Amino acid sequence: MAINIRCNACKAEMKLSSKKCKKCGAAIPKNKTYKVIVRMNGQRVTKTVHNLELAREIESKLKVDIARKDFDLERKKPAIRLCDVWKRYLPWAKENKKTWRDDFYNYKNHIEPLFGKKQLDQISSFDIEKMILSLKKQKTTRGKPYAMATIKHQIVFLSRLYSIANHWGLYTGDNPCQKVKKPKLNNQVTEYLTDDELTRLQDTLKIWPDKMSSSFVKFALCTGLRRGEMFKLTWNDIDFDRNSVTLIDPKGKENQTLPLSEKAIDVLRNIPKNYDTPYIFYGRNGKKRVDFKGPWQGIKKAAGLPDDFRLHGLRHHFASALVSGGVDLYIVQKLLTHKDASTTQRYAHLHNETLRNAVNLSDELLEPRQKDNLIKLERRHNG
Repeated sequence: MAINIRCNACKAEMKLSSKKCKKCGAAIPKNKTYKVIVRMNGQRVTKTVHNLELAREIESKLKVDIARKDFDLERKKPAIRLCDVWKRYLPWAKENKKTWRDDFYNYKNHIEPLFGKKQLDQISSFDIEKMILSLKKQKTTRGKPYAMATIKHQIVFLSRLYSIANHWGLYTGDNPCQKVKKPKLNNQVTEYLTDDELTRLQDTLKIWPDKMSSSFVKFALCTGLRRGEMFKLTWNDIDFDRNSVTLIDPKGKENQTLPLSEKAIDVLRNIPKNYDTPYIFYGRNGKKRVDFKGPWQGIKKAAGLPDDFRLHGLRHHFASALVSGGVDLYIVQKLLTHKDASTTQRYAHLHNETLRNAVNLSDELLEPRQKDNLIKLERRHNG
């Protein structure tokens, strides 16, 4: 802030202590003109008066107005648009997220059409609620309604874009997603095969013409590994001396070394090697496999398995079989590489059932002993 004297001749501005104009040399007149100047964040406001005392009062008033934010000197910049956040986010996601393609799909198909060109402060919680209702009425390309998990993920993903914009200093406003109630999910689907289904699957795998595909399913069945973990497996990850496999950069991010059963080792020893490739379960022309939908649909249909039984269900069956067999949940957690023990708790009911069966068995085991003791007591009494 400043108060300057204004030259009546050339309109130049001078300090209050000036005796003459430095620009034109004119003497300062008795009837001076004072200019109050306020600068803030690139904005400039001026007031011209003919009284120094009044100029100082105006200067003080401007100070108070600024303190109270009543004087609109700093115009608020428009918030960044969501599409501009996305342009910065996508390169980062490609470098730091394995699932960046999922983000790309969700943004292009669900988020961008509704909110892409909007500023972040223009998207309300009501807008997001409308998106939820719209997705509930829509259908996928296969003609099925969107799963609640898919709808929930759109909210989570949009909220992540807000959070990362805030973290990068691109936006400091509210996140409307935090005011939206996310759909409740029942994702605790635990699939397993009945004895008959397991027998049919094993018989199908024995005669399946594509040995690579049958080997893939066999290995998944006796290890419980995730599909993506098997896609990445190379022969360098297998230690045949110790019967173990090392998972490089798995879902839990930390490398994991797990033991392999004799059946799993036998599967590995009999895998066809038609290409010079490091990948164990290679795809076309020996390249890294990226999908298994086609082969699994064929095997599943031939084995007469339920249409909705997923390949991931083999992992659930592996865990269910272990827990039902009395294996401790902690051990199952390690074999499944679950980072959070709560994820393994979905199999707890099987563990409890095993414990109950053991207790019931104990009654049967104790009963003969009690009868033997009674016989011995009777003999002692009679003897």
